[in-house]
Amino acid sequence: MLFDAPLPRPPREVRSGVAHLPGFLTLEQQAEIVGLSRGIARAVAGTPAAMRRVPVGHGDGMTSAYLMTLGQAYLSQPFRYVPRGAGGVEAPDVPAEWRELARRALLDAARISPDLAPWAAAYRADVALVNYYPPGASMGLHVDAMEESPAPVVSLSIGDEALFRMGGTEGRSKPWDDVLLMSGDLLVFGGPARRAYHGVPRIRPGTAPAGCGVAEGRLNITIRQVDH
Repeated sequence: MLFDAPLPRPPREVRSGVAHLPGFLTLEQQAEIVGLSRGIARAVAGTPAAMRRVPVGHGDGMTSAYLMTLGQAYLSQPFRYVPRGAGGVEAPDVPAEWRELARRALLDAARISPDLAPWAAAYRADVALVNYYPPGASMGLHVDAMEESPAPVVSLSIGDEALFRMGGTEGRSKPWDDVLLMSGDLLVFGGPARRAYHGVPRIRPGTAPAGCGVAEGRLNITIRQVDH
């Protein structure tokens, strides 16, 4: 079982354009990110910018996670980013410290996967998606195609362990690359894998480390550059 993967786990290139850096965030950094996310969510509660369960995808690509977007609003039918959401409400800004964290994350990831290197110097964090997976939640295999830019996605995991699965660019069928994501892990995917199908088929309840800020479930922050 992947959840029984041995430790330690060194940084590695999962495939071309996909870098996994275990333990990228310290426990203190994780708790700070969770606290900031919680504060933003409370500030926009009851507004169109509030964290909510969004019907993303269809069939095998559905998600049962909750979503809050920062930087730009997120609308469905069709799925797209817009400066203002329902009722003309602006999305909260991406915190400045997250922008700097994304830049540093990409620099570190580019040392593991050379396909990420072209973006390392000029990466722009336009949008941050804050996904919360309650116990039992999952996200089906899907493609992140709303961003016009092919810049990499920077993904940070906090809380319960998750099985991250990445397929090909043509469909959801095997072969897959499965990666165990633990609290504090960084995953960056770009280059030839930027439009690959990916998802989180399951999380492992009760595995969030004490002090990370998440008592149960999983918080996933994905940072993206939207435009060229």
